[in-house]
Formats: sequence, structure tokens, C-alpha cells
Amino acid sequence: MSNTKAEATAFAFSATKSNIGMVEVPDPRLNEIDKLIKSAKVVPATVEIVDVPGLAKGASQGEGVGNKFLADIQQMDALIHVLRCFDDPELPHIEGSVDPVRDMEIVDLELQVRDLDLVTRKIQRVEKLLKLGDKEAKKAMDVLITYRDHLENFGNARTAAVEENDKKFIQELQLLTAKPVIFVCNVNDESANTGNKYTQAVFKALENQDTEVLIIAGKLEAEISELEEASDREIFLSDAGLNEPGVNKLIRTAYKLLNLQSFFTAGPKEVRAWTIKCGMTAPQASGVIHSDLERGFIRAEVMKYDDFIHYKSEQGVKDAGKFRVEGKNYIIEDGDILHIRFNV
Repeated sequence: MSNTKAEATAFAFSATKSNIGMVEVPDPRLNEIDKLIKSAKVVPATVEIVDVPGLAKGASQGEGVGNKFLADIQQMDALIHVLRCFDDPELPHIEGSVDPVRDMEIVDLELQVRDLDLVTRKIQRVEKLLKLGDKEAKKAMDVLITYRDHLENFGNARTAAVEENDKKFIQELQLLTAKPVIFVCNVNDESANTGNKYTQAVFKALENQDTEVLIIAGKLEAEISELEEASDREIFLSDAGLNEPGVNKLIRTAYKLLNLQSFFTAGPKEVRAWTIKCGMTAPQASGVIHSDLERGFIRAEVMKYDDFIHYKSEQGVKDAGKFRVEGKNYIIEDGDILHIRFNV
């Protein structure tokens, strides 16, 4: 997914640290804008991916280097759970057989145990506040007990019966099973398009859950990413019967899951994509570029991507009456091209 070359071996527990990679978000619109502007450089949006070595049974109790890895996951906004869905006699499975549904349950249990520990500790803290007559403590206690009972019954925090508003009581705990998750079925090359018996089992196990499941041939993707030329990558993909790298699908899915979108800035120096949460206002979005822009925000000059491509220049957009000047309450839309006016 990233250009980071990380250590990968056929042995369990051989990796002793999490690997961090910056992944560029694939967005063909950037190049279309650049064709008209001919900027000095094109800068895509990036997402930070942390690759945590596989968790084994007992990780929450510190088995392997499990506890350290669980702490790494805690800082993340979403989880991508890669499940082994291929046979390979030369790559032994730590549990002795290939069974992605069992693997999913093992990891879920480790995350649940960790979360249960965090919730139990918070309950102890809230009990002290209850004794002091804290008004909020009663409500917090009810919510925490709901989470505790749900986790004790092997449920994930994200599926607990808790009102959206009441999730604030666990926010600072950064519960692992509260995070949105994407499941990736890692298959052999032959199953890249069709899936196999293992992926079918995963889809069946997750059919009633609000989650995303993708099928990706990891080894094939690794070979594609090694190729320098885009044309070579395209030939390789079409030979495998794929129309784009699975990685692109994965990053787009992660974007959607995290409720993210992109806007663009474009000029002679660079054409750049910026990542923001859906629903952000123009001042909030300009703060992603630089805090000074948010502080001194006056107005945003906005062109829609489709209008810019259609009319081929800023002047063309203006002549067509499609150029807009927006104030502080404007909600940014995906693909907006912005120029921020500010004064600090």
C-alpha cells in the first residue's frame, strides 16, 4: 500500500514492531486539473497506515509483544483486519489450519478483553464520583455498565445498544472494538476476482454486520506495486483480470468508512488534495491547510471540479456564471476547488 519497505517473514512473532506507512489516496481528478493548469507538482492526499504484526491468543495479557501492539492500534481512527484466506503448505498457520472466521474471533476476543479492562477501570473511577454526588456520574455509570455487559457477552463496543450522544462517556478510552473496521480477505492470485470457500465463510459470518469486506490478493498486489511504470502496472492488472489495484479500493473504502472527503487547491506551484471530514465548513477546511487561514478567514472562492473541467479555466467558469464566493457557513463539498482569502 505504501512505499515503505517493511520486514515480512514466514514465521510468527518475528516482527517486533509496528510499521508506519504513508499511503497516497488515488484520485484521478488531481491529474485532470493539472492537465489544464500545468502546475509544478501534484500532491495527493495521504493516509497514515500502521501495520501491526498479527495478534495471537493472549495478546491482551501480553502474549508475544501483544500489549504494545494493542496500544499502537488505540491511536488509530479505523481498523483494517486482514484475514488469511489462502492455502500454502510452506506458510504454516499458528493455529494449525486456515480458518479466517476463527482468526477473526480470536482477534476480536483479544480486543474485547482489552476494552473490558479499560471499561472496568473507568467504572471504578466513576464509582468514586457517584459517592461524591456528581450529577453526570449516574448517567456515565449506566452507559459504562451497558458496555461492560456487552463486552462480557463477546460483543464489540461498536454494536452496543448505546445512544449516539452517550458515546461521549467512553470517548477518551479509545476502545478498540468501538472503531469502524474493514475486513480484507487475503487470497491467492487465482481467487482475486472470484473469491473462494474461505471468503464465502467470512461473508456469511459478517452478513448481518454493518461493515465492509474486500477481497485482495496480497502477493499479487505486492508484485504490482514493485513495477515502476504505470503502463506496466496496467498490463499486469488486466492479465490478472482486475481493472484497478485492490489497494485503491481499500483506501477509498477507508475514506468512506471514516466519513472523509477531498477538496483541492490549484495554482502554478502545485495542485493538491486535502482531506477533511464530511460536513466541514469553509473556515474549518482552510484550517487543514494552515491555522492562520482559519483564524483570519474572510471568504472562499469556489469552483466545482466538474465545472472547471468543462469550462477549462477559472475565467471560463467565471464567464459561465459558475464561480462562487462563499462565507463562513459554506459547507465544503467533495471535489470543490478552493481559493481562500484571509487576513491575519
